[in-house]
Amino acid sequence: MHIKKYDHNFSRRHFLETVSKGALGAGVLAPLWPLISNAQDITKAYPDELLSIEGYTKGKVSTGDMITADNVEYVKDLLDPIAYIEVKDMGRQIKIVKSTTDVTKLFPHEYLEATLRNQGKAQLDENGNVITADGSPWIGGNPFPDAKTGLEAYANLTLSWGRHDQALYGIRDWDIGPDGSEQYQYDFCWSEQNTVGLVNSPEPYWPGKEDILRYNSIWFTYPNDSRGTSFVSTWYNDQRRFPDLYGYIPAFKRVRRFPSSQRFEPLVPGITLFLSDGWCAGDPMLTWGNYKVVERKPMLGGVSQNWHGSNPNSEPSVHGGPKGQTFFETAMELVPECIVVDMEPTGYPRAPVGKKRVWLDTRNMMFTSCVTYDRRGELWKSVEATTSQYVDGDTTKMDGAHPGWSWTKCHVHDIQTNRMSRFYQADQIRGGYKSGWNQGDLYEKYMTIPAIRRLGA
Repeated sequence: MHIKKYDHNFSRRHFLETVSKGALGAGVLAPLWPLISNAQDITKAYPDELLSIEGYTKGKVSTGDMITADNVEYVKDLLDPIAYIEVKDMGRQIKIVKSTTDVTKLFPHEYLEATLRNQGKAQLDENGNVITADGSPWIGGNPFPDAKTGLEAYANLTLSWGRHDQALYGIRDWDIGPDGSEQYQYDFCWSEQNTVGLVNSPEPYWPGKEDILRYNSIWFTYPNDSRGTSFVSTWYNDQRRFPDLYGYIPAFKRVRRFPSSQRFEPLVPGITLFLSDGWCAGDPMLTWGNYKVVERKPMLGGVSQNWHGSNPNSEPSVHGGPKGQTFFETAMELVPECIVVDMEPTGYPRAPVGKKRVWLDTRNMMFTSCVTYDRRGELWKSVEATTSQYVDGDTTKMDGAHPGWSWTKCHVHDIQTNRMSRFYQADQIRGGYKSGWNQGDLYEKYMTIPAIRRLGA
């Protein structure tokens, strides 16, 4: 009789014990990040049951299978509650792919290098802001790759959304109504420029802007009645401060300043995306509070094989829902370990959100999914984004000397009204804007008040 050293429930017992004791280092059989730092195989950190869907489900689901209503019960505990409903009741399908053990495929190259180089140099000051030992702003990469608290875990998500110094995303969006029909369609750009924690520059800061964290702008190029609607936001390094938010509304032909707390409303009619939803970290992290690690567990996450560069304009196919157009095709893999963090919007007395729960992949500290609950405690909305190295068969999009990595597509599903916004990062959108990273001077072109006025005109 063969007795396994690690039975099927070993990992579950380990996760329960570490959370109850507050010992939150990643890894089950060995600490994860020392293995990553030494370029070793991360399979040494986890038993077989966390590295293959076959092992986890005892052969009921295999790599290459499609998760449907017929077999979703086998992976119910690996999905967020809204994703489970989508598969069980709405015809969504999810393709299972092999788990990623090469961590270099889960980051932009320079960002991973900065994470490794700067390990151990971050700390939280008395206010909860991330600083270095001498009190300077953060210098690049994930500040807490092996996070020990919920706030540390969330700092990895907040300080550099897209993990590039700058990016411009050309986005194509469809808003699907409860009956499954397309009600709105938008093209818009989302641009980011970090000013601290830079990883592609000789110095980690923009000179003279050390008190700023990032600039962010959004502008719509289609349809005509929304074209020119634009917003620009200035984020401060002090995460207790609300961003400055200005917008240009073509109907009024002027720029106006929006209240800093106005972050829980649709950007344009029909879309379910709020500013607060961006990267599941759309608000400064210290305007939220009561961070708590509630669980550590494996999950299914869309973290690989999700770029469709061989398709025209990299557009994914759609399926499911009443009319076959509610969901993008999605590949998910068994993520061996996620930190599950709950938080509350303590800085927003009138926020419609009561609580947010986010699942963070311990390998790269990027979210796999996020759900919000309303103030009654009822399940409200999910934000589920896929990420991927930009490799699709023989097609590769390069980021300098290395294959690119970024988000690829996103579902934002309001389960209470059953409205879905699904959007993806296109190669190019109407208006001629092309997606890319580190393209040059985005700040003067798109991230000032004169710039959004010009975009509106």
